[in-house]
Amino acid sequence: MIVLKATQDKVLAALQSVAGIVERRHTLPILANVLIRKTGGQLQLTTSDLEIQIRTTAELGGDEGNFTTTIGARKLIDILRTMPADQTVSLESSASKLVLKGGKSRFTLQSLPAEDFPLVQEAANFGPVFSVPQKTLKDLLSQVSFAMAVHDIRYYLNGILFVAEGKQLSLVATDGHRLAFSSATLDVEVPRQEVILPRKTVLEMQRLLSDAEGAIEMQFANNQAKFSFGGMEFVTKLVEGKFPDYNRVIPKNHKNSVTLGRATLLASLQRTAILTSEKFKGVRLNIEPGTLRIASNNAEQEEAQDELDIDYGGDAIEIGFNVTYLIDALSNMSQDMVKLDLADSNSSALLTIPENASFKYVVMPMRI
Repeated sequence: MIVLKATQDKVLAALQSVAGIVERRHTLPILANVLIRKTGGQLQLTTSDLEIQIRTTAELGGDEGNFTTTIGARKLIDILRTMPADQTVSLESSASKLVLKGGKSRFTLQSLPAEDFPLVQEAANFGPVFSVPQKTLKDLLSQVSFAMAVHDIRYYLNGILFVAEGKQLSLVATDGHRLAFSSATLDVEVPRQEVILPRKTVLEMQRLLSDAEGAIEMQFANNQAKFSFGGMEFVTKLVEGKFPDYNRVIPKNHKNSVTLGRATLLASLQRTAILTSEKFKGVRLNIEPGTLRIASNNAEQEEAQDELDIDYGGDAIEIGFNVTYLIDALSNMSQDMVKLDLADSNSSALLTIPENASFKYVVMPMRI
């Protein structure tokens, strides 16, 4: 009988870090399981959905003996959650069962053979490794992920474009109505590489990345990306297809621009959004020297109007937007001031951060 002993909080934390991709209902029952590999005092946990594979290694101290098995991930987590954090739990593996003990509790779980677990075949030739601090990538993802498409027939839009070139890493997302671009500096020069990460991978990465110190290493192959950070290894399939040329979408030389407080503008849009129609989230922006008026109405003939004093001397412009698109962008920025560039009522608007080229947000106008 091979036994693993550790405190509940350590085992649960390791399990939760890999369980995000586990599907409850799957054509392959074993994909609902976590692959557990115990080697001495080391515990390695692996999960997969055939497109993404996550592996974490936890050092749990000097237990002798080795075992490998697979157990229902959700069930194991649900049981562990009910136990006190400082309680020592033990896992015993035998034939086709795993016995979990903690205090006076005992659970016998059905296991499936480890050799049946479908590991993702890693690409043979990954490009060069490059890294950024975990917090940097987490921030970049949050600045663009809201603009990803959801279930778009143009499947390459249901994800984020990663472009690494020279000393720059740029992330781009678009759903065809808006586009978000964000970039950061790398510590090494890398040859140009361009990949599209799927939506599920992006959401999982956001869940796993921490604000703590420590870098995340990245490698790209033709059809795969590999990320290593904090004792975890994350391998994912890439989205095939050609991402739109985002440089053509980002407006250049809009002649009218206004700089204003992000929080003030966000609050005004949130107020006005209350009286937009459920289906039709339109607001009107009237911008003229000294004043920005924001207005909305709905099918019940209710109306909202708000006015902001601005430092502006450009053309008078009336333009409509889906208010959600503006709120999303402003909510995912942390800067005090934002800059809005406009050409006329029919052209896309550009939202940026003053004196900072690392973030750009483009939103198409809407007829109101």
